[in-house]
Amino acid sequence: MPDTETTPAPAAPMGRRERKKAATRQAIADAALHLFLERGYDDVGIREIADAADVSTTTLFKHFPVKEALVFDEDAEQEARLLAAVRDRPQGQSIPAALREHALHHRTGATGGDARFAAFFDLVNSTPALRDYVQGMWLRHTNALARTIAEESGLPADDPTCAALAYFALEAPRAAHGHDDPRQVITRAFDLLENGWHTLASGR
Repeated sequence: MPDTETTPAPAAPMGRRERKKAATRQAIADAALHLFLERGYDDVGIREIADAADVSTTTLFKHFPVKEALVFDEDAEQEARLLAAVRDRPQGQSIPAALREHALHHRTGATGGDARFAAFFDLVNSTPALRDYVQGMWLRHTNALARTIAEESGLPADDPTCAALAYFALEAPRAAHGHDDPRQVITRAFDLLENGWHTLASGR
């Protein structure tokens, strides 16, 4: 996935082997994205990607176990940003509002004029296998998000309302697919979550 913001520098420099592995992984991901954007996801084979990155298919699968993973290489970073959206939200901002802003920034294809990022979102949105994969990727963070919501709300870690809010906040952007104005769809979905969360919070 194209970078949209600066990643913090690592706490300690990587060793030579780690640098080589990271460089190989990046080369494979870059080659795959280039080919996918050029010809379409379904028309590019694994062997072609391996050849373009000058690696074997065995090496490719060591880094990316499934084809869809070649497009998304930021799972840990995505979760960190998601949880930070809740923990580091401005004072007075509700949790649903913070999650709405995160969704609008990271999941609508808002590119700020970045043509490569816009092309990436077009690729994902036009490929059913990638749409399903990325949604599943986001939903993997449900439990971590639910725990963070509970911490921030002073509720038990297994509180069902926190789990529900986490799930629906991660699922809501799917409703925007195919709409001319995905930002409006996401905003309205989160308005619904905001009103429900406020009612629950007020009743405690």
